[in-house]
Amino acid sequence: MANVIITGTSRGIGLELAQLFADDGHEVLALSRNDSPISKLNHKHISSFPFDITQSEDLKKMNDFVTENWESVDILINNAGKLLNKHFLDTSAQEFEQVYKVNVFGVAAVTKAILPKMTKNGHVLTISSMGGVQGSMKFPGLSAYSSSKAAVITLTELWAEEFKETGPSFNVLALGAVQTEMLEEAFPGYTARNSAFEMAEYIMEFALTGQRFYNGKLLPVSNSTP
Repeated sequence: MANVIITGTSRGIGLELAQLFADDGHEVLALSRNDSPISKLNHKHISSFPFDITQSEDLKKMNDFVTENWESVDILINNAGKLLNKHFLDTSAQEFEQVYKVNVFGVAAVTKAILPKMTKNGHVLTISSMGGVQGSMKFPGLSAYSSSKAAVITLTELWAEEFKETGPSFNVLALGAVQTEMLEEAFPGYTARNSAFEMAEYIMEFALTGQRFYNGKLLPVSNSTP
């Protein structure tokens, strides 16, 4: 059984992931600013506390938990994300920066904190978006979001190269549209073909086994064309 850290677990894919891993017997540290949905599960294999990916004191709490409770971390899933749908000229510098604080700087900070505690055969899996893939279809209003998701794709490739001799492995999944609360907030009325539960099932399987076949790789996970 694996020790798994998942960020962004208050709803959507992250909440489903935490439940799936825990139901399978893995030990899960589920991190999100609002930990009420996770706490209400009262699952014996899930630990949680309020966690803001952009706050250094919360990163210390995460580190302390791992040191006190686990010998090592097997899987880190960087799932937390902030989606802003707003015309570029109407997007303030503060709004643009906040998206990057969560989607890029937060991902880097969590990964940096956990890496010394990960096993050689561990797996750092970052959730990106098809909007961040070069040459993919782009949508107006997503300048901050999609460019930030492109940044973590490149970060993943760089980390895999930097740690290729010592491990762990690093991969990134670029998701297409998934029916989540975040999607509904950004695109009211849009209906995606995949549910959060379906996507979480795929992500869990890849998180557990993908490092055997991939390192430093971007895998698009989308059934739409283009």
